Amino acid sequence: MSSWKIPFNRPYMTGKELYYIAEAKFGNMLAGDGPFTKRCHQWLEQRTACVKALLTHSCTAALEMAAQLVDIQAGDELIMPSYTFVSTANAFVLRGGVPVFVDIREDTLNLDERLIEAAITPRTRAIVPVHYAGVAAEMDAIMAIARGHGLKVVEDAAQGVISSYKGRALGSIGDLGAYSFHETKNVISGEGGALLVNEPTLALRAEIIREKGTDRSRFFRGEVDKYTWQEVGSSFLPGELIAAFLWAQLEEAERITDDRLASWARYHALLEPLEAMGLLRRPIVPEGCRHNAHMYYVLLAPEIDRQWVLDALKQEQIYAVFHYVPLHSSPAGRRYGRAIGGLEVTNRCARSLLRLPLWVGLSEPQQKLVVAVLGDALVRAR
Repeated sequence: MSSWKIPFNRPYMTGKELYYIAEAKFGNMLAGDGPFTKRCHQWLEQRTACVKALLTHSCTAALEMAAQLVDIQAGDELIMPSYTFVSTANAFVLRGGVPVFVDIREDTLNLDERLIEAAITPRTRAIVPVHYAGVAAEMDAIMAIARGHGLKVVEDAAQGVISSYKGRALGSIGDLGAYSFHETKNVISGEGGALLVNEPTLALRAEIIREKGTDRSRFFRGEVDKYTWQEVGSSFLPGELIAAFLWAQLEEAERITDDRLASWARYHALLEPLEAMGLLRRPIVPEGCRHNAHMYYVLLAPEIDRQWVLDALKQEQIYAVFHYVPLHSSPAGRRYGRAIGGLEVTNRCARSLLRLPLWVGLSEPQQKLVVAVLGDALVRAR
């Protein structure tokens, strides 16, 4: 057994988080939309060139806001992949929407844009691409389809902070985008997220929905003499302590990403011989996509028992994991949504995908050990 215990994830702290939290406390403003929230908003807006960025208490909350902003009504259909986290669908189901699950691409595991038009019906209201592993979906084609059919596009960019598509930040291309700062992501605040508003006509309404349905933000900017209830909303904003923690992370976002990219590149080189042996397939990043090394996954050969491999890694204290159970095969997915076709690629990837440990500070010797143990397990499992 290895002397190292190599966890799948290790939340990274820059060293400034507690200092900024104390600063927020002594500034006597702990509720949302204080100085640290404003700094985070400015960073996101400058980094992504979105019209407005709004911190939320989770990416789930950002997606729920998006569902309200695009006016989802009971029976409206949303085209999305099945290979995604439950929030992608749940945010729309809460408003009576019907997820329509379409298969994914073989290369990036993102929504297959070639299958979208066949899934469009008179009830379709939006397309919800998910940027899996921080690698962009084919956004030019998706946007062209959406505009041609009068549909909205909501980007689930939970894994896409710092990633880009043809020079444009993920989350800033569709009408709306959602980020996650959950502790499993690259840039974190424990729990947390952000809504990126890219359609100018939605910006003011997004503020109102986020502030319990009131125009409170306009009141504090001096644009109205008092704030009142304007429409249905909720309390989607995080407290200032969360924003203070996040600001420490955003300041170091490039360095965090560079460290992860270096680890990703090492895995990619070390695993090439195993791919050449036909034991696995490495991830593919298309030209024009800048990813953020959110994860390093491999797709195991069909004849290999993934659980046996995971158990073999665990015996050496290496904690790799699988990923999503496809939504179309889940009880709620069958109840609230529908699938287009058999989703063969989705099902195959869900059975074979394995995610390797990746976090800031993962050393080259640790990565070499992971690959050595993985290679031995794959040979024995074949």
